[in-house]
Amino acid sequence: MEKTVNHKAWFLVLPVLVLVAFSAVVPLMTVVNYSVQDTFGNNEFFWAGLEWFDEMLNSQRMWDALGRQLAFSAIILAIEVPLGIFVALNMPKKGFWASVCLVLMALPLLIPWNVVGTIWQIFGRVDIGLLGYTLDKLGIPYNYTQDFFAAWATVIIMDVWHWTSLVALLAYAGLQSIPDAYYQATKIDQASRWAVFRFIELPKMQGVLMIAILLRFMDSFMIYTEPFVVTGGGPGNSTTFLSIDLVKMALGQFDLGPAAAFSIMYFLVILLISWVFYTVMTNLDKRETGR
Repeated sequence: MEKTVNHKAWFLVLPVLVLVAFSAVVPLMTVVNYSVQDTFGNNEFFWAGLEWFDEMLNSQRMWDALGRQLAFSAIILAIEVPLGIFVALNMPKKGFWASVCLVLMALPLLIPWNVVGTIWQIFGRVDIGLLGYTLDKLGIPYNYTQDFFAAWATVIIMDVWHWTSLVALLAYAGLQSIPDAYYQATKIDQASRWAVFRFIELPKMQGVLMIAILLRFMDSFMIYTEPFVVTGGGPGNSTTFLSIDLVKMALGQFDLGPAAAFSIMYFLVILLISWVFYTVMTNLDKRETGR
C-alpha cells in the first residue's frame, strides 16, 4: 500500500521561510552586490569584479584585526571552558541551593551587551570606578584607555564575567544526565575523583561542551558592543577586533565596496569554523551511538 504524504505542514513553515528571506537572504544579496561594485554616490554603481576581495586579502589592516580576533577567542575559550566546568562540578546537584545557584548563574546572561560594556566602563574608571580606584590606591597602574595590557585585561575579564555562566549551565545539564548508578559503581571500585571526572563525567559532557565551545567561539569572534563601549577599539588599535574594524570601514570611512567584501570573508570564516565544529559534534554523536 502506497503511503500518502501530507504536504500541508509546509504552509506552517512558509511564514518562517519568508521572514528568513527578508531578514537574512535579501541583506546578504545586497552585501554581495556591493562587494563587486564601486560607487561615487548618487546611487551610481560601476562594476569592480573581485577587486575589493583582492584588496582585503592584501590588507595588513585586516590581517592584524584577524590576529587580534583569533587571540581574543582563544584566550576566552581557554579560560571560560575550564572555569565553567569547574563551577558546574562544584554546584549543588539537588535541593534549594541548586535552584539558587542556577538563578545566580543565569543573571549575567540576562544583562544586555551594551549595559555590560557600560558597567565595566564605569567599574574600571580610576576616578569613580571601584576596580580602577582600588587598583590606583594600591599603587597598581591601571588605565584601560591608555595601556594596552589594561585594555585587554578589562575586555577579557568582562567577557569571562558575562559568559562563563553559559558554559557552566551547559556543563551542569550534562552532569545532571549522568545516572546515579555510575557514581555508585565508582564508590564500589574506590575510584579517585580524577578518575570519575576523566572516565564518567567528561565523556558525558562532551556533547554539551562542544555546543558551549561553538556558541562561545561564534559570539567571541563576532564581539562588538562590549569592547566598543569600553575601549572604542583602543588604545590605538589594540582592541580593534574584526567587527569594530568592519564598522569603522563601512560607516566611519564609508568604503562600502571593501567593507562588503570584508564582511563576506568574515562570514565565510565563521561559517567554515562552525562547520568544523558541527562535523566534530556529529562524529562524536555517531561514536557514542555506536557504543
